[in-house]
Amino acid sequence: MTGPRTLTVAAAQVRSGTDPAANLGQARAAVRRAADAGARLVVLPEATMASFARNPARAAEPLDGPFAGGIREAAAAAGVTVVVGLFEPASDGRVHNTLLVTGPAGDATYRKVHLFDALDSRESETVAPGEGYVVVDVDGGDAGTVRVGLATCYDVRFADQFTALGARGAELVVLPASWGDGPGKADQWDVLVRARALDAQAWLLAAGQAWQEPVKGAPLGIGRSALVDPLGAVHGRLGAEPDVLVSEVDLDAVADVRARIPVLPGSGPEE
Repeated sequence: MTGPRTLTVAAAQVRSGTDPAANLGQARAAVRRAADAGARLVVLPEATMASFARNPARAAEPLDGPFAGGIREAAAAAGVTVVVGLFEPASDGRVHNTLLVTGPAGDATYRKVHLFDALDSRESETVAPGEGYVVVDVDGGDAGTVRVGLATCYDVRFADQFTALGARGAELVVLPASWGDGPGKADQWDVLVRARALDAQAWLLAAGQAWQEPVKGAPLGIGRSALVDPLGAVHGRLGAEPDVLVSEVDLDAVADVRARIPVLPGSGPEE
């Protein structure tokens, strides 16, 4: 009989500035710290490459550029899978707000689909949307292959994305973010990450930028990285400052919840 399937994961809550080289140094140190604590999957925030205080087009690099290369090196040196938010040039002169997944199973990417055109912000002016939702296979060590869904920040307001990720077999959804501060925003974040775990019927690991004083309304982060289980219970949460949240997830709980509460598309009785 096989034992329980568990995976140790980490949300690395960094505070990115406007210099990609300095941010790469922070990211590499956070990956090393998480790996030393036993994590096999390390999730860094949206905009780890450069904060939204800088025009993303001025920081963007291709996926074979120095920032992505440095993250690959850090993942390989630590023997872990890393998910990180960066900006890459798009074909129309804008950029893509991209998640790079790199580790023993190879590379994958997700380009943010839902752009933050809200609360007087227009992300679409500088960022081109991606096409489609993404679930990737990650090397979970003794847990075997783990199905991981990808989402970024403002995506958290769109329940259908998380339902789709769960229906495609995601056992864990990772949510890098650079959440904007403001009245009620922390409460909204806390509610939304719990609700989206329920929608996906999966674990959800949200990795946010540490809090920074907003610059001209730019969403620079509030912290509050969190790990939530498939029933919406919070298993760990960080505060506002840079830190690393390391926790073990019970992957068997996903199948159990889905069997007992068959609400995902295709899981209910046939009509």
